[in-house]
Amino acid sequence: MATQVNVREIILETLLLITRDGEYSHIALKNVLDKYQYLEKRERAFITRVVEGTLERQIEIDYIINQFSKVKVNKQKPVIRTILRSSVYQLKYMDHVPDSAVCNEAVKLAEKKGFVNLKGFVNGVLRNISRNLDKVSYPDPSNEIACLSVRYSLPMWMVEKWISVYGKETVEKMGKAFLEERPVTIRRNTAVVSKEEFEKELEKDGVVYRRHPVLPYAYELTNYDYLAGLLAFQKGYFYIQDISSMQVAEWAEPKEGDYVIDVCAAPGGKAIHLAEKLSGTGYVEARDLTEYKVALIEENIERSGLDNIEAVCQNATINDEASYEKADILIADLPCSGLGILGKKPDLKSKMTVEMTKGLADLQRQILTVVHNYVKPGGKLLYSTCTINREENEDNTAWFVENFPEFEKIREKQMLPGSDMGDGFYIAEFRKQ
Repeated sequence: MATQVNVREIILETLLLITRDGEYSHIALKNVLDKYQYLEKRERAFITRVVEGTLERQIEIDYIINQFSKVKVNKQKPVIRTILRSSVYQLKYMDHVPDSAVCNEAVKLAEKKGFVNLKGFVNGVLRNISRNLDKVSYPDPSNEIACLSVRYSLPMWMVEKWISVYGKETVEKMGKAFLEERPVTIRRNTAVVSKEEFEKELEKDGVVYRRHPVLPYAYELTNYDYLAGLLAFQKGYFYIQDISSMQVAEWAEPKEGDYVIDVCAAPGGKAIHLAEKLSGTGYVEARDLTEYKVALIEENIERSGLDNIEAVCQNATINDEASYEKADILIADLPCSGLGILGKKPDLKSKMTVEMTKGLADLQRQILTVVHNYVKPGGKLLYSTCTINREENEDNTAWFVENFPEFEKIREKQMLPGSDMGDGFYIAEFRKQ
C-alpha cells in the first residue's frame, strides 16, 4: 500500500464519516477519491472495495462479530466497531489479503487512534473470527425473515415488507442484485458526439465498454480508474445515469418545441436527456430546491453544451402560479426512500426507517398536489422514484388519479433489481384531459 498515506486509515475515516457523522456514502467516497487521485489505481480500488463492501455487508458482519465478541457491536466505540467491521469484510470477502495482515493492520490502527488499551480486544476478536469463519452459525432457514436479513444484509423490516408485497423468491433476487458488483452505466450525449467518435475516445483511454442492447446511446463501462478524469467526460460526451432512470425521457417522448418542467431535477440527468431529445428546440426548466443543487445542474448543463435548458431555484412544495398550464411535459422525479438503489447507496439500509418512508410518501403527495397545476391540457405528467416501496409508488399513483380526475393514467411500471435491467425504479405516466 501507499507510503505517503495509510490506506486503511483512509478507509476508517471514510466509514466514520458515513456511519457516525451521517454523510451519504456516495458523496463521502467521491470526495475521498477526488482528494487522493495521486494514489495508485489498485490502492484507490482497495479503498472503494472495502468501504462499499463493509457498508453492503454490514448486517452480516455485525452478526459475525457478535458471535465472537463479548462486547456487542452496538456497545463498542465507533472507531473500534468500524475497524472490526472493515477487517471482517476483508477476512470474509477478500481472499487475496492475508488474514495476518488484516489483523496486524487493525491493531496498529486502533493504537494510532488512541485505543492502546483495546489493542488486545481487537486482536483477539479478529484472530478468533479468522480461525472460525467456517463455523459461523447463521439463522435457521425456517426463520425466513432473519435468514434473508443476514444473508443479504437487509434490515428485518425491509425483508418483511418486501416478502409481503413481492414474495420470497423476488426478495432473494433483489438481495443478490444489491450485492453484485456492476459496471457503471452512462448515456452518450447524442447532441455533441457520434457513436463512432465516442467509442474511439473511450478506446484511447483504455476503457472497456459494452453497448446496451436496446438504447443506442447507453453503455456499460469497466476498466477505468477515475471517471471524471476521462477526456470523454470532460468534453461532455457522456453523462453517468442508470438504465432505469433513462426510461423517463423515453416515456416522455418529447416533440420538437415542447416546454418541459422538471420540478426536482438535480443533478440534472433526466432534464438534460430531455433537452437532447428536443434537438435544439423547445425549452427545459430544470428546477430544484437550493442554490447548491442548482449549481450542480448548471455544471452538468455547461458540460453538455446544450442551450435549450436552464437551471432554476424553486421549491416544488410552493405554488408557482406563473407556471400554471405552461408545461407540455412535467417531470416529477421526487425525493424518495431510495430503496431501489441500495446497491449504490448501501448506507440507506441503516439510515432509512419505516417512519421516514411514510414521511416521504406524504411529501410526494404534497408536491404532486402543487405541480400538477403546471401541466397544459393534453400535456403529460411523469411521476418517478428510485424506490421499490409500494406506498411511494403504486399507492401514490392510485391516490393521484382519485384526487385529480382530470389526469388519466396511461401506464406505470415497477422495475426491480435482479428481475429488470438496472436499478429499482418506478415510473408512471399521466395525461391531462
